[in-house]
Parts: sequence; C-alpha cells; structure tokens
Amino acid sequence: MAEAAAALRAVAQNVRAARARAGLSLDELSRRAQVSKGALVGLEKAQGNPNLATLVRLADTLGISVSDLVQGPTEDRVRVVAAADVAPLWTGERGGEARLVLTTSGPAPVEVWRWQLAPGEEYHSNPHQAGVVETVTVISGRMVLVVDGAEHPVEAGQTATFGGDAPHAYRGSGTGTCHLIMTVQLPSGP
Repeated sequence: MAEAAAALRAVAQNVRAARARAGLSLDELSRRAQVSKGALVGLEKAQGNPNLATLVRLADTLGISVSDLVQGPTEDRVRVVAAADVAPLWTGERGGEARLVLTTSGPAPVEVWRWQLAPGEEYHSNPHQAGVVETVTVISGRMVLVVDGAEHPVEAGQTATFGGDAPHAYRGSGTGTCHLIMTVQLPSGP
C-alpha cells in the first residue's frame, strides 16, 4: 500500500511539473488529452487510480514518456530493474499484464515494457503522437498485432515494428500465455 501511495505521489508531482513546463492550464490539458478536469485535479492531488490509457494520453499530450510520469528521479549511472519490482500498469481479465520496466534518457527516449497476454486477451491502444515507433518481440507463445484494423500474427522468436500513431491492439493467441518485450521509441525532443 505504501508503494502505491508513493507511486501516486510521483505521478502527481510529475504531471504538475510537466504541465507547468508546457505552460498548460488544467482546462487545456484536459481538453487536449481528453481526460476530465476532475480526474486531472484528483491526479495532481495524488488521489485516484489512473489507468494506462489515461497515462498514455497525458504523456503524449505533454510530449514525454509514460515513465516520465510514473517514475521518480534516478541517481545511479547504471540502473538494473527486475520486472517483478515494477507494478503492472495494465492488468487483463485473464491474468495478463503490462509493466513499464524503464525508460532510457536522451533526446529520443525508449520505453521498455514486459507484457504477458492470455489466449484471447486483448489490449487496445489509442494512437500515440506522430513519430512514436513500437517494436514487439515475442519471447514465448503467440500474439496477434492489430494495426489500423489489419491483423499480423507474431510468434515466439519473431519481432514486429510499426508506427504507433495508428490505432493498434495486442491479442494473445494460441493455447499458452504470450510473453513479450515491447519498446516504444519516442520522437526526438525539439
């Protein structure tokens, strides 16, 4: 419980700071990100429980990574993160989950995600900002990547990449759980 409260405080602080850097009012951020003003006010007060879709919309609108919203400052030159030490940002109805393990720094940050999808379990993502590139590597099992309505089967040992600015979804297929690593490369800053 203390970890969840600390994570929510980090999100609150990071959203406030990013909004201030962008020079956006609560009303304007609400409108651009399509997140209710009440939810934003609660979030900036470290109240509520934002879902992954909300965090993605806020990050895209603010021009930062999701991990910039959820992670505290890093102090070490080398950072080693165990997936089990990171809380899932999405949990599916059949036991699937998505964990944002870390984000690299620099002019074009890369998010590293660990996903697992049960057969038939699906996650729909809204389009990201222009210039976002997603790469999915299936470690075990099978999945179907849906980009702009077209289905692309991806099996263990295969990697797929696509522009994340189109509607897309990930669906577990086959008989076992699909384990995958996803990277999300964000566009270079100004």
